[in-house]
Amino acid sequence: MSDPVDEYVTALSDALHGPARTKARMVAEVRDGLADAVAERTGEGLTYERAADQAVREFGSTDELVVSWQRELTIAQARHTARTVALTVPFLLTCWYLVQNAGYRSDGELPRTAQLLAVHLAEVSTVAALLAGATLAATGTLARRLPPTPHRLPLAVAWAGTVASVSMAVATLALAIAAVLGTNGLLIAFAGVLAAASHGLMAGSARSCRRCARLPFRE
Repeated sequence: MSDPVDEYVTALSDALHGPARTKARMVAEVRDGLADAVAERTGEGLTYERAADQAVREFGSTDELVVSWQRELTIAQARHTARTVALTVPFLLTCWYLVQNAGYRSDGELPRTAQLLAVHLAEVSTVAALLAGATLAATGTLARRLPPTPHRLPLAVAWAGTVASVSMAVATLALAIAAVLGTNGLLIAFAGVLAAASHGLMAGSARSCRRCARLPFRE
């Protein structure tokens, strides 16, 4: 026979989306609450099955709980993505510096293309960093003094993360060009490997943030 508590917790876990640690904490709180409710009822003489059924019913439907709790997870994911962007931007600027100062062995279209990519990279990085900083401020310690977090802010952060991940992919391309044509190719090639890895990290966080931002939640 299936366990109503396990089914409830599993359904809740499947429906919630956000940072794994925050989600695990919330699901654990529900499981502990249900376990306490079941223990109280079994102590009053009910069988485990009846006690579990009653506890689950009193907790409410998983749909109601998801709508109530998804906001916290969405904000947590937006903060995670904003932190990732904020930490990525200095590395993007470092990539820009390396590409600009690669000491190209030849003067041609490819070096100029790489340098042009680097300039646009720096511009995009600055905008993304400003949005990330504003998001962290609006959802952190200053949140109590500010109006409620705008509903569209998580989606804006998600797209900022997406743009940052694309910028990191462009940085990888620019670094690859610089590594081939520049005079300090080994260092630039190493930076290119790090840029590719950072692109994967940033893209995954931005994708999760977009998914969370599109889910309904209750203010």
